[in-house]
Amino acid sequence: MRSVPSILHLDMDAFFASVEQASKPSLRGKPVVVGGLGGRGVVATASYEARRFGVHSAMPMAHARRLCPNAAFLIPRFELYRQVSDIVMGLLRELSPLVEPLSVDEAFVDLEAGQYGGLIRSGCPAEGAELARAVGEDLRADILARVGLTASVGLSGTKFLAKIASEQAKPDGLVLIEPGREREVLAELPVRALPGVGPATAETLRRIGLTRISEVAETSEDELVRLLGRAHGAGVHALALGRDDRPVVAERDAKSVSVEDTFEVDLADLDRIRSELDRLTERCVRRLRGAGRSGRTVVIKVRRFDFTTLTRSETLPAPTDDPLVIGAMARRLLAQVQLAGGVRLLGVGVSGLADFTQEDLFAQAQREAEAAAAAVAAVAAGAAGAEAKQEAEPDAAYGGPADPRAFHPGAAPARRWMPGQDVEHSEHGRGWVQGSGVGRVTVRFELPGSVPGRIRTFAVEDEALTRPPRCRCPAARPDTPARPGSGFTAAGARRVGLPGAARIRRRWPGRGRPGAGSSRCRRYAGRAPAATGRCPCPVPAAGPGTGPAAGPGRRRGRRSARSAGCCPGPGCARGAARPGRSAPR
Repeated sequence: MRSVPSILHLDMDAFFASVEQASKPSLRGKPVVVGGLGGRGVVATASYEARRFGVHSAMPMAHARRLCPNAAFLIPRFELYRQVSDIVMGLLRELSPLVEPLSVDEAFVDLEAGQYGGLIRSGCPAEGAELARAVGEDLRADILARVGLTASVGLSGTKFLAKIASEQAKPDGLVLIEPGREREVLAELPVRALPGVGPATAETLRRIGLTRISEVAETSEDELVRLLGRAHGAGVHALALGRDDRPVVAERDAKSVSVEDTFEVDLADLDRIRSELDRLTERCVRRLRGAGRSGRTVVIKVRRFDFTTLTRSETLPAPTDDPLVIGAMARRLLAQVQLAGGVRLLGVGVSGLADFTQEDLFAQAQREAEAAAAAVAAVAAGAAGAEAKQEAEPDAAYGGPADPRAFHPGAAPARRWMPGQDVEHSEHGRGWVQGSGVGRVTVRFELPGSVPGRIRTFAVEDEALTRPPRCRCPAARPDTPARPGSGFTAAGARRVGLPGAARIRRRWPGRGRPGAGSSRCRRYAGRAPAATGRCPCPVPAAGPGTGPAAGPGRRRGRRSARSAGCCPGPGCARGAARPGRSAPR
């Protein structure tokens, strides 16, 4: 057990929904639900405004619509979320090289392994806790300045308690659990709060009257071992006492790679099921090769119409990433499953991962034979097509390709626009889809730093309306470094009510002024606006009173920029230049 709360757990607040609110000004302060919009879709994330109506993650989307019918229901934009996540994880890696990401919006950080580790270890526990709190507050301010999102931070001496602290800090807060208060904090929490305790273990403990962590801690370890097994029982007993020796690990090896899809309508046709299985196999192999891995065990997952879920697996003698081998195994496994009645969900996965692969000579020979057969078929089809073109006459049934009807086999399918999707119009610029139907699509044209935009409705097939080439990251500015107040400085200390600059310099030399101490502080010394006229200030360029940074109790406009460390120089979006103030405080 550490004597200083130097393990930090960061959890972004309603991450997917918050990113959508930050990139769409008209949605700020309104209920937003992100997830699958089909009849069988589930909620991925709900904003805190939607949670007041009872909407939560993993809820069926149809139920969420009934609870909060006036919410904005949007499809997820994972590429944008990854871009924002990369910026947040980069800020964490500036604090310490030991960053353990748990997901795109959650991670552990070991502060003792970073630039403040020496200061945390050298002082007394009270000073170390004070420094860790200031680092956590500065981190939250950095994230707000860089991507316009709020985050919750938990600090403790163990990973388990740091995560408990971040949950107690939600939303947009910081909780520090001092060493020695573990039993007090855990006493009234349910047993499901313990890592590794799921529904089955919780039910086993409930049968003997254990529903709270304090009750588990008072139970002897031998009794828990008898109930749960040696390893699991001992682990649960240690966690209930607040003991957790797990270190923060920067890189964790993936144990498997898998993909799965839930279909809007049950699949009953065997050919269609096989086609979907082949498509999932291709996606799985792409992810496997993208990670530079191979695997020995192929697993398929089938959920039938009655919600019964079946899995089948087969193991190879050597790892492979060959799509032919994995696809053939997946089809063999599918033949072992009874598909009568329809398939609701289908998945393909590969486990037993390795860093090398062994070529399958039979698969290679099959690939060469298929390539030769495809070449012969292409030549034959070309000759047949040329002959048919000379002999063919227009079919009066539909008037030929120049005048197609609705059932013309060559007619292009209607474009589909999904709520929340990014679009671009040749006249109105960029926006996002609010909704579509009956041949029309409604688009709101606005940008992250603008006021709520205007709404326009177009025909679904309007050629002026297109999808942008790639997902933009409007909620973040990747080329902008963290704000000048980042790191443990006098400004950061004053913000969290710590001692003045002179006292900080006595306690932690080199930490009471910008440009002193770490390279992170020196980076901002004397930084002035770029010659191009672009303001280097990382404060989001939203108008006064707009954006996530604005709200009750916060200064707005030009004064807000000064309080956040903005340098109101030439080109600054926050205000006119002040003589002698081109450098940050």
